Amino acid sequence: MEKATFAGGCFWCMVKPFVEWDGIHKVTSGYMGGAIEKPTYEQVKEGNTGHLEVVQIEFDSSIFPYEKLLEIYWMQIDPTDDGGQFHDRGESYKTAIFYHTEEQQKLAEFSKQQLADSGRFKKPIVTQIIEAATFWEAEDYHQDYYKKEEKHYKEDRAISGRDQFIDSHWK
Repeated sequence: MEKATFAGGCFWCMVKPFVEWDGIHKVTSGYMGGAIEKPTYEQVKEGNTGHLEVVQIEFDSSIFPYEKLLEIYWMQIDPTDDGGQFHDRGESYKTAIFYHTEEQQKLAEFSKQQLADSGRFKKPIVTQIIEAATFWEAEDYHQDYYKKEEKHYKEDRAISGRDQFIDSHWK
C-alpha cells in the first residue's frame, strides 16, 4: 500500500473524487505541513499553524497508479489560485502535492509542467510540490463528510464555485 497526500482547499470536497475507484483503500481528511503537533480544525482554519487541509490516500499502485491520482487531483482544483480555493480563502486552503517518495516528486513535477505547457490556464500554476511531513488526522466528524452530512455538503459545494470551475475548465 502506498500513500498520496493532496491539499486542494476544503478537504470535504477532496474525498469523494478519489474514494470510489478500484485500488483506493482509504481516503482520510487531515492536516499537513504545519509547525504544531496535533492541530485542531479550529486552529488550522485560523491560518496560524502552517498546516494545509489535506486528504491522504492509501492506494494499491498496481491497480491505480499515482499518475492517475495526479490527473484526478488537478481536475479538482484551481492550480492558479495562491490565496485558497474557491470560497475558502487563506493559508490552510492553498493547494499542494505532498510527495512521499522521490518517484512521486518526479511524477508530480512532470504533471505540473505538462499542465503548465498545456495552455489550459492563462495564469501560472502555483500549486506547490512539497515533501510530505507528519499527517494529522482530522476530527472524526470531518471523515466522509459528504456521506455524513450530505445535505450540508451539497449546499456548501454548490455555493463554493468549485463545480462551475471544474465544468468550465475540464469538461
